[in-house]
Amino acid sequence: MKIVHIITRLILGGAQENTLLTCEGLRARGHKVTLITGPALGPEGQLLDRARAGGYRVIEVDGLRRAINPLRDIPVYSKLKKLLREFDPDIVHTHSAKAGILGRRAAWKLRTATDNCCSTCARVDRVRQEKHGRPKIVHTIHGLAFHPYQNALLNRCYIACERTAARQTDAFISVAQAMTDQALAAGIGRPEQYTCIFSGMETDTYLQPRTPEQNEAIRREFNLPANAVVIVTIARLFALKGHEYIIEAARNIAEHFPRAHWLFVGDGSWRQRIQQQIDNAGLSDRFHLTGLVPPQRIPDILHACDILVHCSLREGLARALPQALLCEKPVISFDVDGAREVVIDDQTGFLIPPRDVKALIDAQAKLITNSDLRRRLGQTGRKQCQESFNHHTMVNQIELLYHNLI
Repeated sequence: MKIVHIITRLILGGAQENTLLTCEGLRARGHKVTLITGPALGPEGQLLDRARAGGYRVIEVDGLRRAINPLRDIPVYSKLKKLLREFDPDIVHTHSAKAGILGRRAAWKLRTATDNCCSTCARVDRVRQEKHGRPKIVHTIHGLAFHPYQNALLNRCYIACERTAARQTDAFISVAQAMTDQALAAGIGRPEQYTCIFSGMETDTYLQPRTPEQNEAIRREFNLPANAVVIVTIARLFALKGHEYIIEAARNIAEHFPRAHWLFVGDGSWRQRIQQQIDNAGLSDRFHLTGLVPPQRIPDILHACDILVHCSLREGLARALPQALLCEKPVISFDVDGAREVVIDDQTGFLIPPRDVKALIDAQAKLITNSDLRRRLGQTGRKQCQESFNHHTMVNQIELLYHNLI
């Protein structure tokens, strides 16, 4: 198959890692893959170098940016139509909000052939329409653009755009059943369009055990005491990621558990603000910020820690949750979006109400004081995630979906 993936930007993030693993997996199976992306702007780091080394075609469209800007978006839409007509793909698969709207619209226009620029294009498009409605259009929902913490008018605008785009979509992939439920509740698409496929990862790198010496080296690198109970958070330092709730809970926990230390993995525009919150809480000696970390180092860091806490207020299904469980580390998460599909109370960790600092304190205290509980929850989590989050499983399911569409 000829397959085109379109994503807004290749920063370090779950949607981006998912997309690259999909492109790599499909290319390895003999499909002709092209990835179209905007520039990887921002302090979060980039995956563009990995994409360019993946053995498939990568095209960077400079105007494809996250922010809404008609002066950029209209030319980008025209560029996408031109590229898709040139590639003549069997499948156009979009990711993220901006690329999802513009990419699906461009693919739909290609399929319906209502805006031919010349008679040659018209003949090409008539042939394409005769080939059973090519290209087929797929969109992955990694997370929804509308959410309760956003302006209501803006939410209505996003929902209206997504409803329109859904009429131009043959199939949706959601990374969690929660995403399907929320999209359908907002009137986006029909149930039969949706397939839930967990976001895959290279599980072998997480499953492989580390030696005590390797774990000690990681702790030394980030100034973590050898005997500390390390509570790690892997997330961009940005709004709605919930770092402030972890800091607030730590005020209480630090008083009662002198061995407890917190590790924030990641970077972002809120770094200075978060550091100031830590300093104001008098916890500078208990919090450790890694800054930007390459994705391949995440398994090593997780193995050197004891507990993962994830307090994001909106997330499709945070990759950090299955990543930690694959390393046999128990997880604590706010009960948002797809978290409950991997965080099962007293089986793989603790699911707590969003913004509930007292529940966050209690859950951490239980795990800090009970290493046997940590071990049991982590082992159960590993068994649960080992197959369902393997990237080969994800690519198998996506490839099957493509074949069924065609």
